[in-house]
Amino acid sequence: MTGEPTLSATGLVKRYGRVTAIGGADFDLLPGEVLAVVGDNGAGKSSLIKALSGALVPDAGEIRVDGELVHFRTPIDARKFGIETVYQDLALAPAQDIAANMYLGREKRRPGIAGKLLRSLDYTSMRSEARRVLDELDIKVKSITQPVETLSGGQRQGVAVARAAAFGTKAVIMDEPTAALGVAEASKVLALIDRIRQRGLPVVLISHNMPHVFDIADRIHVHRLGARVGVVSPATHSMNEVVGLITGALRLGEDGAVEEVEAAVRTGLGR
Repeated sequence: MTGEPTLSATGLVKRYGRVTAIGGADFDLLPGEVLAVVGDNGAGKSSLIKALSGALVPDAGEIRVDGELVHFRTPIDARKFGIETVYQDLALAPAQDIAANMYLGREKRRPGIAGKLLRSLDYTSMRSEARRVLDELDIKVKSITQPVETLSGGQRQGVAVARAAAFGTKAVIMDEPTAALGVAEASKVLALIDRIRQRGLPVVLISHNMPHVFDIADRIHVHRLGARVGVVSPATHSMNEVVGLITGALRLGEDGAVEEVEAAVRTGLGR
């Protein structure tokens, strides 16, 4: 996959007092790919993704969408540029139905006076469009009007992902989408991610599950100590090599091959 990155960042920095959450991080998401972002707990993955989705304002660095310099102050800013995020908590309203959740915060009003003056919602249109998106992504539910609280964990994940796919035009960011799911439901979510990729919408997948990463990702962004240490392909690098990059036992050479790092350097004693 080549071409100008759909979403990119250069030299992102975010500090909280003496703690550096992001230390000059770079990022590139190419058109139509699934890019996995992996790293240990505390590596700065969440802070990086929050900066890219508008939930965090970096102290320094640049973010670009299709090469255009952007400044995200809130997630709403990121949405305006077509960046949608599916967080681990899914941000769904359990008591409301599927269509209402698909349009949560973006409700459509009825045309004419009813919508403008009475602020009446266009439920027919929202339900029709929600059904179309679910069918297009092959997400199976009994009824578009059933409450989200009646859905399985995998179906709830599907609704959240469908909402992001419906409104995302540039990228969908997914934070640990299979973390709380069983084997069967996780497989369905991975298939859903593949269908989004087939629609031409690139996906950023944050995950600790290496088998899932190697099953679905086109490229793997390895994050360590607040910065990107390399980007590798599942086709050319093994799972053990990626784990070595995450822990700091290995590093990428100039030719893209991995090489061992001395223990003193790995722990910072050799600095």
